[in-house]
Amino acid sequence: MTDTPPDRLSINPRSPHFNQPVLERGIGIRFKGAERNDVEEYSMSEGWIRVALGKKVDRKGQPLTIKLTGPVEAYFQTPAEGEEVPVEDAKGDEAE
Repeated sequence: MTDTPPDRLSINPRSPHFNQPVLERGIGIRFKGAERNDVEEYSMSEGWIRVALGKKVDRKGQPLTIKLTGPVEAYFQTPAEGEEVPVEDAKGDEAE
């Protein structure tokens, strides 16, 4: 069984795509081959992410976002409880 993150996820609690247990595990996003830490929402099947547009907010205090399109890869930053870390993901001191 593969441990894959959801196809679509949002960090906004008002969104229907918000999932607290998944967010607590930690989600990493790779967009166009680069790691992104500022993603508000993503959809892997549709190929887009939403990121905040600076410090601008709307009249309700929610951050203004912009949709960027391109290849999106999502992964869990920590393994699920009871699972072991794969050997290729484990980092050791090989340079010594």
